[in-house]
Amino acid sequence: MTEKGLLVVVSGFSGAGKGSIMKRILQKYDNYALSISATTRDPRPGEMDGQDYFYKTQKQFEKMIDKDELIEYASYQGNYYGTPKAYVEKQLNSGKDVILEIEVQGATKVKELLPDTVLIFVTPPSAAELRDRLTKRATESADQIRGRLRRAVVEAEYMPTYDYILVNDDLETAVTELDEIVRAEHKKSEESSALITRLTTELKELLKGDETL
Repeated sequence: MTEKGLLVVVSGFSGAGKGSIMKRILQKYDNYALSISATTRDPRPGEMDGQDYFYKTQKQFEKMIDKDELIEYASYQGNYYGTPKAYVEKQLNSGKDVILEIEVQGATKVKELLPDTVLIFVTPPSAAELRDRLTKRATESADQIRGRLRRAVVEAEYMPTYDYILVNDDLETAVTELDEIVRAEHKKSEESSALITRLTTELKELLKGDETL
């Protein structure tokens, strides 16, 4: 029987390198699947349904909400974004470790619904490095960068709720460490299951063999 995969939620500051880590870990290892979100926003040039997002109308998305078909969802800039349960469960049941890249509020919702979820927060080694990375992207104005940093202050308050903090100072090292975390969680789960099974069996045998108890 195929071992069920783990659900891994990855969050982090804008500029922390989450996207690069996700892309590289999928290239480097074959046991991961990246969760695909559903959204009501229009596809951008080059994006494909079922590959980048599951594109839905507002009516379709709200029907998914009503039917409890989403692990979590949120509204952002007039569009819905959410994580379909069926897709994630299919990947997990096939043995894939599913990585869900979402913001901190969504991560909290997922952990409440699925307590076995592993939460990982990605951060640069320092605030100055974060600012430098945002600046070097050269895609936003100074005001927008300050907005990103203000948002980071809020997100930092959620960091203690995460199971692991992953410092992305070097991409390859961060990818390796993320994989090691997932492997360790699998081992911990296997060892706990084995211990529970053994103790349950031993207790039953003990009671069966000692009528004085």
